[in-house]
Amino acid sequence: MHTIFALATARGKSGVAVIRISGPAAHQVGAALARDLPAAGRFALRTLRDAGGGILDQALILRFDAPRSFTGEDSVELQLHGSIAVIRAVERAISDTGLARMAEPGEFTRRALMNGNLDLAQVEGLSDLIAAETEMQRQQAQSLFTGAMRGFADTCRADLLRAAALIEATIDFADEEVPVDVSPEVGQLIARVIVAIDAELAGFSGAERLRAGFEVAIIGRPNVGKSTLLNRIAGRDIAITSEIAGTTRDVLEVRVDLDGLPVTFLDTAGLRDSTDAIERIGVARARQRAEAADLRILLDDGQEVAPDFGLAIDLRYATKSDVTGFGISALTGEGVDQLLADVSAALSDKLSGMGVASHERHRQALMRARDALNLAQTAFASGTGAEILALHLRDGAAALDSLIGRMDVESVLGEIFAQFCIGK
Repeated sequence: MHTIFALATARGKSGVAVIRISGPAAHQVGAALARDLPAAGRFALRTLRDAGGGILDQALILRFDAPRSFTGEDSVELQLHGSIAVIRAVERAISDTGLARMAEPGEFTRRALMNGNLDLAQVEGLSDLIAAETEMQRQQAQSLFTGAMRGFADTCRADLLRAAALIEATIDFADEEVPVDVSPEVGQLIARVIVAIDAELAGFSGAERLRAGFEVAIIGRPNVGKSTLLNRIAGRDIAITSEIAGTTRDVLEVRVDLDGLPVTFLDTAGLRDSTDAIERIGVARARQRAEAADLRILLDDGQEVAPDFGLAIDLRYATKSDVTGFGISALTGEGVDQLLADVSAALSDKLSGMGVASHERHRQALMRARDALNLAQTAFASGTGAEILALHLRDGAAALDSLIGRMDVESVLGEIFAQFCIGK
């Protein structure tokens, strides 16, 4: 396996930059620049020099010996001054040794997976952690990264393998009297795993939305204050506001951190019948996005009844309280904090029962496991042959194995690591 290196921090001017080197020649590369490496697991300040002896920088060097590193390989990390010129010079010096090549996106994490330092679900958790924008997303990603999915999969898998072992024991005693009736325990084990899988599947929708982010559509007739509300939420002018009805023709978006929830508010075209071809396109897009949104807020200034577009309304607010004396006012901010609190509460309700599974791959694996256990329960209830029952149980265990990458790993690696940056 090649030795690889890459900048592990964001490229550009910074206080500190970190270059990571990993692979069989990592220590040799580090020594070529620093002349002397610290002991394993230790760090030291060294002057880095190029092949001609020219000074590159003073760097804090950390040395890791396999398997006690992130990748499970010999590794060296160089903490440099975050100058663009310094980074380029050190990268060039590493490349000039001829002992290491530039890493590909996600290659450090991929090696950690292949060396058994991470499972597949932990890799996904790390990717989510890097992408997390809010506190709740961070907590969700941290749970996956620290092995919550492995714990779930291992517990369920152990129950299924226990049930399969009991069933196979009856096969071994086919010509003799089985010492103990295993049926009650087998039934309980299967039922317990089904309950656990069903709970994960029930909580998947909320978990997936938290990971990807919620969408909240602001809808209503033209000129009821939708764009003014979006600007108030954003804290800056995102949308054009005007006394002229129908100003908003396209869907405008602003993403905010709402009590730890990632929420994108959508300002949509005013809902009304129109002869203007462009406005009609805007109204169609507004309806489409509102239908797909996680929550819909209807604003009404009481001047005219909005046409019925068949949209389910989650929250309703009277607007322009600065004029009417009641409701909310996006212009002055009156009532907007309460509106945001209502949105936060409504979206938080959608997270009720949320489990660990948050990726479509997780849902598909859980569904495969559930299908196998449905067949197992049917076979168990009907008294079908023990061999068939044991086969269904092992199929269920195999589906759970795929959650953490014990099987079918290669089929999903490309998609997962395509989302990683080069230094990770």
